[in-house]
Amino acid sequence: QVRLSESGGGLVQAGTSLRLSCEISGSTSWRTFDQNAMAWFRQAPGKARECVALSLYGGGSFTYYSDSKDGRFTTSRDHTKKTLYLEMNNLTPDDTAIYYCAGRTLNSKTYNAGDYQYWGRGTQVTVSE
Repeated sequence: QVRLSESGGGLVQAGTSLRLSCEISGSTSWRTFDQNAMAWFRQAPGKARECVALSLYGGGSFTYYSDSKDGRFTTSRDHTKKTLYLEMNNLTPDDTAIYYCAGRTLNSKTYNAGDYQYWGRGTQVTVSE
């Protein structure tokens, strides 16, 4: 069984930075994900879940993508720690949401939540003025 566990959320002030972590565990967890796509999504109240960053494996390394137009969010992976990270900079109240870590069994680029089979329970990020 694969488990994704997010951490690092909390209440922060606008303009600050925050780093979220997603620990991957389970009997076959890393064999499942280390060469497949993983992503971060967020969901604000009343809004659809949206992808903010994803990573793909290729040629012995990871490639990172962000759907953010302003480059404030970046993701990275630590293979030895079996952990996915999301670095968020210059946060604004519009970034307030539950942030989820997700993985899929294919190594292809997609920002569609429906394409990801595995999800964590999420971590709340609240940004105050």
